[in-house]
Amino acid sequence: MRLLVVEDERELAESLRRGLIAEGYSVDVAHDGSAGLEYAMAEAYQAVILDLMLPRMNGFQVCARLRESRVATPVLVLTAKDGEYDEAEALDTGADDYLTKPFSYVVLLARLRALLRRGGEPRTALLRVGDLVVDQAQRRCSRGTTPIPLTAKQFAVLACLARRADTVVSKADILDEVWDAAYDGDPNIVEVYIRVLRRRIDVPFAVRSIETVRGEGYRLVVGHA
Repeated sequence: MRLLVVEDERELAESLRRGLIAEGYSVDVAHDGSAGLEYAMAEAYQAVILDLMLPRMNGFQVCARLRESRVATPVLVLTAKDGEYDEAEALDTGADDYLTKPFSYVVLLARLRALLRRGGEPRTALLRVGDLVVDQAQRRCSRGTTPIPLTAKQFAVLACLARRADTVVSKADILDEVWDAAYDGDPNIVEVYIRVLRRRIDVPFAVRSIETVRGEGYRLVVGHA
């Protein structure tokens, strides 16, 4: 699998390159945001590891430009910026995961494997389940002509269900896809997000589209009264 590392700290970039090659990946490296964007637009990478504080163009801008151009390559942000607003902005501009420096290489590999599992499946940018529209490229959701504001994590849970509409998705699969393999918190967090999503995408429209399949998981269907 071919990866792109966009990192201006050359020693770290080289360390990542050597380590990932040792894991069996093919790796290209760019040392500024403009070059990273050019690489990512021109080549078919399975994932991008992206720093935020880059010369010429920062990581937020790189990620936003990729999504605006309908490039759906999974992006793992790797950065020293550890504020919650930085993480939220990165996810809102199109990043798929966020890891702060200093980081565990074992966790980095686990998160990368999770991204590659998700990114290996063909993805349609625009998903429709009845009148519910999930725009993966723009990270937007609407029912009919009414936009529905969602946080990055809420959107990720909904997109996970929408990609497998009419199919039961287990709680474990949602955790693995949205929170990744390194998550060790309470698995019932999925239930919390499902309840919130129902209040956002169903209740205001007097429909039911997220079904609970007891003992198995959740299923997104065309909304019905």
